[in-house]
Parts: sequence; C-alpha cells; structure tokens
Amino acid sequence: MDALLGAPTLCTAQGRRDHALLLFLYNTGARADEAAHVRVVDLDLGQIPERDPSSVLIHGKGNKQRRCPLWARTVHELLTLVSGRELQDPVFRNRRHQPLTRFGVHSLVERYARVVAATMPSVGKKRVSPHTIRHTTATHCCVPGWDINTIRAWLGHGLPGDDQRLRRGGPGNEGQGPWPMRDRGTGGGEAMPRG
Repeated sequence: MDALLGAPTLCTAQGRRDHALLLFLYNTGARADEAAHVRVVDLDLGQIPERDPSSVLIHGKGNKQRRCPLWARTVHELLTLVSGRELQDPVFRNRRHQPLTRFGVHSLVERYARVVAATMPSVGKKRVSPHTIRHTTATHCCVPGWDINTIRAWLGHGLPGDDQRLRRGGPGNEGQGPWPMRDRGTGGGEAMPRG
C-alpha cells in the first residue's frame, strides 16, 4: 500500500488529487462509487488536523450513510484539494472539473498499480482495484482487541447500534473511533489520530 500511495507525482495538481484519492480510499475503506460521490459538504475537517477530530459522511449502498474518521494526513491532503470550492462541489474531480466517476476511480487505481508494478513485479501479478484497497483497509483493521462489528460498520456492513460502536472505538481508545492501524499516509510511524 505504501508503494501505491507513493506512486503519484506530487508536483502536479493531478498527482496531488490522485494521491489524496488513494489515501482517502485506504483511510476510509470506501467503495469506488462512494468516493466518487463525496462532496465538500460531506467533509467535517478539523481546524488543526493533528488535534481536532475529522470525518467524512459516506453515502453507501441502499442510501445508507456512515461517518468515517479521517487521519490527520488525509485531512491535510483534502484541505488542499477542496480549498476555495463550493459546498456542493465534488471532492474528487477530473481534469475538466467534472465529478470523477467510479470508472475514473478504477482507472486511476489500476494506472498507479501499473506504475508500481514496473519496480515491484509481484504487484503486476495481482489485480489491484479500489476493492483491493478496501480489503487491505479491513485487513489492517483486524487486530486483537478490536470489535469486528465496529470494523463492519465503518466499512458499511452495519448492524443496529453501530453508531454507538463507532463513537466508542476499541479497547483503551474510547471516543477515538475505529482506528487499530497506524496512519499509513505519514510513513506509518504516527499513532492514529482521534476520529
């Protein structure tokens, strides 16, 4: 995942958008269609990302909604991306400033998987897609002591009472949200921020 996050060139607007999208997919475990439909109004970004809880309202399958916490690094990338935008604007836009579609999200992930495969041949033997990133997120969340139902709710496979479970977090992390993994968007060395 680190190689995929490092693939976009950050010196161009498109590269920064692509990096923000890949990081968003990994951070939230969102489906391609869910990421494509996120609007600026859906973001609740803290003023100081390292301190203030931030989250995104994701509109999932069957008109279900869920709120996912965001890492500080993801918040920094999103703040840059949406600066000066209207609330109803899509967060992820194509070069013509139109909403990125789920097909565009798939294409972007597959393009960067090919870039990574050029230096890591083992990646070329795998099918890398937004759903693969979603599974990676879920796998990285499955650590001892974390309630599987919290992870299910976070990924949109909810059960009754999941809103409370998401607010509570895991053992020793009450109120911090479902964050058993590290913030991979900053090199993997920082603890997960509150969400």
